Amino acid sequence: MKRLIATGCVLACVMAAAQISVAQKFTQKQIRRGAAIFERNCSPCHGAHMADPQGAFDLRTFPHDQHSRFVDSVTKGKNSMPAWGDLLKPDEIDALWAYVVAGEKGDTKRAKAK
Repeated sequence: MKRLIATGCVLACVMAAAQISVAQKFTQKQIRRGAAIFERNCSPCHGAHMADPQGAFDLRTFPHDQHSRFVDSVTKGKNSMPAWGDLLKPDEIDALWAYVVAGEKGDTKRAKAK
């Protein structure tokens, strides 16, 4: 039993470290760009700063290890969300991903100023 608990703790630490390293691979410029794209295109449904309990899916809870799922959902649409693949370039979708992963920890205040 102790071995099982120890294994679970190690896995939890590895997963947490993986999420931190994912967030660290984005530049502040990319996160700010993603915040600006989000504000312009996504916030009407997902809410300002991804926080609208009455709106669409809460992107603050999107799993950080599911980049391809995010890209697929944005590109092709999902449920009531329209497809953005013809409107957003791949690098813009990657900037959105950077913002979603970094969340409000990213430097988004300057994105509004630009």
